[in-house]
Amino acid sequence: MAEATVAEIAETNTNTAAAEDMDLETAPAQNPDEAQNGDANSKRAREEEEESGGDAKKTKVVEEKSAEEQRLEKLGEGESEAGRVILGPKSFGSAVEMFDYFYKLLHYWPTDLNINKYEYLVLLDLLKKGHSEPDKKIGGGIQAFQVRFHPLYRSRCYFLVREDGASDDFSFRKCVDHILPLPENMKAHADANKALGGGKGGGGRGSWRGRGRGRSRN
Repeated sequence: MAEATVAEIAETNTNTAAAEDMDLETAPAQNPDEAQNGDANSKRAREEEEESGGDAKKTKVVEEKSAEEQRLEKLGEGESEAGRVILGPKSFGSAVEMFDYFYKLLHYWPTDLNINKYEYLVLLDLLKKGHSEPDKKIGGGIQAFQVRFHPLYRSRCYFLVREDGASDDFSFRKCVDHILPLPENMKAHADANKALGGGKGGGGRGSWRGRGRGRSRN
């Protein structure tokens, strides 16, 4: 009896193991097409996510660029940045600083030589924002600025050369004073010559009038 029971238990275990093996063998295998489609869907989802992130970055860059362009446009219209006056690529904190810049350029730049591009932009903006009649002065356009000895005032003076070849002088002092008022002793009048140490004729900071002959420069 015991031997029969043991045999029955062994047979039962064998049948159970066989059934489990059969279940494992008959488990449905994953369709290769479905696996491929799953990988493709996952890849597409990642690409869409990356594209979405890229669009967000592009939008941010465009917004930042737009803000920067607006700032530069405002500066180009003459608005000051942190209280400074913008002339071309350069900024000034006071009328005296502006005056000193143009005065030094006037006296250090060689005569009858075109001023470089950087100072050209500064001088052009000075005319546009500081001259009483900029459109008339600029005319059809300015191709160059030069420092020349003025035939009447016997001193160095800024000259503009228009596109048609015609040239004309202008007073940087008046332009500066129009943008930001200069101290009284630096304004364009005869007493400024003595106050700023100018001598007869040219050379001194206040000697733009020379001996007072002829018309005043504009």
